Amino acid sequence: MGAVVADDGPSGVKAPDGGWGWAVLFGCFIITGFSYAFPKAVSVFFKELIREFGIGYSDTAWISSILLAMLYGTGPLCSVCVNRFGCRPVMLVGGLFASMGMVIASFCTSIVQIYLTAGVVTGLGLALNFQPSLIMLNRYFDKRRPLANGLSAAGSPVFLCALSPLGQILQHEYGWRGGFLILGGMLLNCCVCGALMRPLEPPKKSEATKEQAEKKVKKKLLDFSVFKDGGFVIYTLAASIMVLGLFVPPVFVVSYAKDLGYQDTKAAFLLTILGFIDIFARPICGMVAGLKWVRPRCVYLFSFAMIFNGFTDLMGSMSVDYGGLVVFCIFFGISYGMVGALQFEVLMAIVGTQKFSSAIGLVLLAEAMAVLIGPPSAGKLLDATGRYMFVFIIAGIEVTTSALVLALGNFFCIKKKTEDPHAKEEAAEREELNKSEDKTPEDAKVDSIEVEQFLKDEPEKNGEVVTNPETCV
Repeated sequence: MGAVVADDGPSGVKAPDGGWGWAVLFGCFIITGFSYAFPKAVSVFFKELIREFGIGYSDTAWISSILLAMLYGTGPLCSVCVNRFGCRPVMLVGGLFASMGMVIASFCTSIVQIYLTAGVVTGLGLALNFQPSLIMLNRYFDKRRPLANGLSAAGSPVFLCALSPLGQILQHEYGWRGGFLILGGMLLNCCVCGALMRPLEPPKKSEATKEQAEKKVKKKLLDFSVFKDGGFVIYTLAASIMVLGLFVPPVFVVSYAKDLGYQDTKAAFLLTILGFIDIFARPICGMVAGLKWVRPRCVYLFSFAMIFNGFTDLMGSMSVDYGGLVVFCIFFGISYGMVGALQFEVLMAIVGTQKFSSAIGLVLLAEAMAVLIGPPSAGKLLDATGRYMFVFIIAGIEVTTSALVLALGNFFCIKKKTEDPHAKEEAAEREELNKSEDKTPEDAKVDSIEVEQFLKDEPEKNGEVVTNPETCV
């Protein structure tokens, strides 16, 4: 892997917006599905684990919590690995880790061993796949990026609808050990997705110029300069507040229906409704976000999605029968899908391609703390009051507050900065290109100006996929 071209997203490369990018999108769809749906799908094995190890439900719930904590909390580690080795090698190793964790877990004899294998190892493997796949998607798509983000985000509800029934079948036929073993084999598909992530290379230049450029540019393993960007700070703060309440309603809606006196199967069907609506909401929202008039104002569409989600939670707190919960799940599925489709698109638009690999790691770390606080705090509130209404109200207030922080912060603090940045970048690149064309061959020298020009010129050429023996599939 030492010979692999580091796919650090050189600025001289224009996103292809198609071609091999569709294969990258397909891989990102699968990775997103595994990353978000797997922690929930594993819960179908909890009853059998409780029976075998003589533990409580809260003990088994730690498996899903650890998986999510690893997915979010290892963000900076993933950023360092991507900036050091490139996306493809990191994803291949991550796929092996994810599979190995579940395979070893099938032979475990205690719940602590399962925490370490199915929780820590598999969670780390999924994290090493999830973040690089988003980075590659950002590099392959520019004009069609909102649609690409919406389609890739749809992997989460699709896989949730597929993995939960599959897990029940595996548990019935092979037990939890056989189910873990088969799921571990399925996770090897992450390696296939990693192999699809071919790095882009800039237009060909003279070897001398390329060597000078490589010496000149030293890539940071973790770029903390993103905190100097007011837009990034506002986004991180808003996202951290949002995840405090975003995941609470899906966790408690089934229990809410059961407490109203409805059967388990009827209560569980609420999540099916939510997931089905979510499948269509994400790509549709991606298409809307890609419209010419909407895309420059995508941050406000994201704020609207969060306000919509928070308002839905507040209305859901007033549900007193099954029909009310069905209506809640329909509107929550729409708003939840909009948030899922836009959250990383907005981050990409704020920090740009070059700093996205570091930015997403730091954002996920901040969100990890909120994810660990949100649902447990809601559970304590439910234990203290005995009413789901207050749980939904608090969740709605938190999500709505995050929307106001993002919208008002963007409007008052970074409005001038976000006014058509792409047009300014393209104009600067064209100016550099015109200057380079005026130079005669005799005047061409390998100096710092040419190094900078190498990184900026030829903006109209699409990036080409590296197909040398070390990087091809």
